[in-house]
Amino acid sequence: MAFINHNNNRRERTMFGQRLRLARKRAGLSMQALAERVTPGVSAQAISKYEADKMMPSSAVLVGLSKALGVSLDFLLGGQVEALEALEWRKTSKASAQDRAMAEAIVIEKLEDYLAIEDILDLHPEADPFAELRIDRVGDEEEIDAKARAVRKKWELGIDPIPSMTALLEDKGLKVIEADLPERINGLACHVERADAPPTEVIVVARQTNVERKRFNLAHELAHRIIAGTGNAALRLEPAMNRFAGAFLMPSEHLIAEAGQNRHGMTWHEIMRLKRTYGVSAAAMMVRLGQVGILSKAAVEYAFKTYARGWRKDEPEAIGPGEGFAAFETPQRFERLVWRALGEELISPVRAAQMLGLPLKNVEREIRGPRDQ
Repeated sequence: MAFINHNNNRRERTMFGQRLRLARKRAGLSMQALAERVTPGVSAQAISKYEADKMMPSSAVLVGLSKALGVSLDFLLGGQVEALEALEWRKTSKASAQDRAMAEAIVIEKLEDYLAIEDILDLHPEADPFAELRIDRVGDEEEIDAKARAVRKKWELGIDPIPSMTALLEDKGLKVIEADLPERINGLACHVERADAPPTEVIVVARQTNVERKRFNLAHELAHRIIAGTGNAALRLEPAMNRFAGAFLMPSEHLIAEAGQNRHGMTWHEIMRLKRTYGVSAAAMMVRLGQVGILSKAAVEYAFKTYARGWRKDEPEAIGPGEGFAAFETPQRFERLVWRALGEELISPVRAAQMLGLPLKNVEREIRGPRDQ
């Protein structure tokens, strides 16, 4: 296998050092431990020089590092992603530095393929698809609800439940990636700096996250791209983003029509029906019922102190895989682009299989279609 000589390209050398360091942290290895795993052998001092961009490994050592760290050569030598900036994590307090490094490595590897296929197809998405919607600040909760209504109106969404937040955001220019992230990380969002192209934005959701949380997280991340901050010290940013997400997913007019106004109480059956109508968690539904005045503040507080106190941890009557909204809440754009490039013979079946994570025989079967036995 031939390798490009990177010694005269400072930018690519710098990216290699960063990628090697990230892959080592992902594996939880010290420099000495990695040196002992690599074949042909290298010293910990050599690895230190690789990571500091003072030296590049030979082709044989490069392959050895790839195998020892369990990452692809594309990851180590990739030229699409220069850096992940402004990382916003959706994680538990127990997530470790190794968990975060693992998640970053997974995201970079997937982004390298995503951005490469866009280049192959000569696609150039807008650098900032939300520029005309963005506002510097909101002053109160009424302004947040008004902004959610304005975005729906701009995008001609009406007031009905949104079938797929993933498809909507992909259509509007965001890259949405679903990945097998470490257990203690539910997702992340970041600004992606590119070497020779405009930056882009990506939202990553953990495959193991239930659809109710996925949809709310995606709406929350949309809020971050539209509302830069709050103009009220009493209105904290993250709760403001949650308020937007609730208003965007559960418009007050539609919710009042479904549930009625000024209710004295509500049955379990009704709450479960409503959460499934909008594809949100029971806890998010309860909060929104209070926000629009269907239930009183006292009723909502009582619920979270009694029968709903475990809802934020354990989802009641969760929407199952492939059921309802879960059937549509999956990223599709990258896969469509790979099949398009394959159909136009711009990539090989082997490359398509690698990008899609499918056996080559499956890709070849999809190329030729069913054959009579």
